[in-house]
Amino acid sequence: MISKTMQDAINKQINKELFSSYLYLSMVAYFEDNDLPGVAHWLRLQSNEEIEHGMKFFNFLVERGGTVKLGALEEPKAEWTSSMNAFEEVLKHEQFITASINTLYELALAEKDYPTQVLLQWFINEQVEEEANANEIISKLKMIENKGTAVLMLDKELGKRE
Repeated sequence: MISKTMQDAINKQINKELFSSYLYLSMVAYFEDNDLPGVAHWLRLQSNEEIEHGMKFFNFLVERGGTVKLGALEEPKAEWTSSMNAFEEVLKHEQFITASINTLYELALAEKDYPTQVLLQWFINEQVEEEANANEIISKLKMIENKGTAVLMLDKELGKRE
C-alpha cells in the first residue's frame, strides 16, 4: 500500500504530465497556424508521450492500491514570438518536470518507498532524454537564426520523428 503523502505527490505529478501534453498540444496549434507541420508533428508526438507518462503514474497508483484524483489543468500559453521562443519554453518546462521528478524521488527515499524509487528511476532517465532533445533543437535553431529555408529544412527533419 502506498502512503497518503506519496499518493498525493504522484497525483500532482499526473497533473503536471497531463499539463505538459496540453502545453505541447497548444504548441502544435501554434506551429500549424504558422505553416510548420513538421514541427507540429514533432510536438504532437511529444504531447502523446506526455499522456503516456501521466498514465504510467496513474496505473502505478492503481496497482499500489492508491486513489487517483485528477485535478483541473491550467490553460496553456497559446502564442510564442518565434520557434526559438517556443523551444526555449519546452526546455524550461522539461527542466521544471525534471525538478519535480527529483523531488518525488527524494520523497520516495525518505519514505523508503522502494517500488516508487524504481518507477522514478525510469522517469529520471527519460528526463535526461527530454532535456537533450529540447537542447538539440535549440542548438539547431541558433545555427540557422530563423533563416527561412533553413527553418523549412528543420521543419522537414522534425516531421520525420516516429
